[in-house]
Amino acid sequence: MKTIGAHVSIAGGVENAPLNASEIGARAFAMFTRNQRQWKSKPLTTANIKLFKENCSRCGYEPEHILPHDGYLINLGHPEKEALEKSRAAFLEEMMRCEQLGLSMLNFHPGSHLKKIEPDACLATIAESVNIALSQTSGVTAVIENTAGQGSNLGFKFEHLAALIDQIEDKSRIGVCLDTCHTFAAGYDLRTAETCRETFAQFDKLVGFQYLRGMHLNDSKKPLNSHVDRHESIGKGEIGIDAFRFIIQDNRFDGIPLILETIDSTIWKDEIQLLYSFA
Repeated sequence: MKTIGAHVSIAGGVENAPLNASEIGARAFAMFTRNQRQWKSKPLTTANIKLFKENCSRCGYEPEHILPHDGYLINLGHPEKEALEKSRAAFLEEMMRCEQLGLSMLNFHPGSHLKKIEPDACLATIAESVNIALSQTSGVTAVIENTAGQGSNLGFKFEHLAALIDQIEDKSRIGVCLDTCHTFAAGYDLRTAETCRETFAQFDKLVGFQYLRGMHLNDSKKPLNSHVDRHESIGKGEIGIDAFRFIIQDNRFDGIPLILETIDSTIWKDEIQLLYSFA
C-alpha cells in the first residue's frame, strides 16, 4: 500500500505537523524538527513531545511514515575542521530530537566538498560524520537524500550513495531517500515507463532497494542532466506524469513515505488524490 503525503509546516510547534498533514489527506508526512535555516534552536519541551505523539496517534501516523529532514546549514563533508565540527554537532542534535519525538528516521543531504578536497575524501568524511552520530544515538536511521549535483554537492550519483553505505558501520541504521527531481537533474531519465525501469534497475544494482526508506515526489523545472534543483508540480515539469504513475503502480515503493515537495502547497491535497488515483 502506498503512503503519500507532503512536507508540512511546524509553525506553532512540531505538534502541529501531523494535524497539518491530516488536513490534506496525507498518509505520510515530512517535517523539520526545528528552524532549518538556523544553527541554534529552542529545545523541545515535554509538552511539544507529548502533543506530537498524541496527534500522530490520533491521526494514524506511524514512525515509519514520517520522514523528518535536517537543517539546510549542515555539511557533514565540510573540508574545514571547525565548520565540520559545527555541522556534526547540529546533526547529532537533530538525531536526538528525532529520538525524543519517537521517530525512526532522519533525512539528510550528504554534503559538499566546496572544491577544497577530492570527492572521495569528502564522502569518507560524510560517512565518518554519520558513524559518529549513530554511535551516540539509538533507534533512528540516517536516510541519505540523493542530490541534483548542484555546485559541489555530492550524492547525485548512485555510486556516491553506495560508497557512503559501504563506509557506514551499522548497516541496519542507514537508508536512502530518492528525490525524483534530483534524480532527473542528476542525469537519470524518468520520462517514460521504460526509462524508469532502467533507472531503478541501476539503483537496485548499485545501491539496492533494501535501503530505500522514502521518496520525494517532485517534477522538475529544469531539463535532464541540468544539475539544477528546481521543483515543479506533478506532471507540469520536464519529467511529466508517467514517472509518478510508474512509482505508484510499482510495489517496490509500498510502505515508505512518498513525500511531495512540489512548489504549490495549495494543491497538495489535489496532487495526493491524483497520485492515489494511479493505483
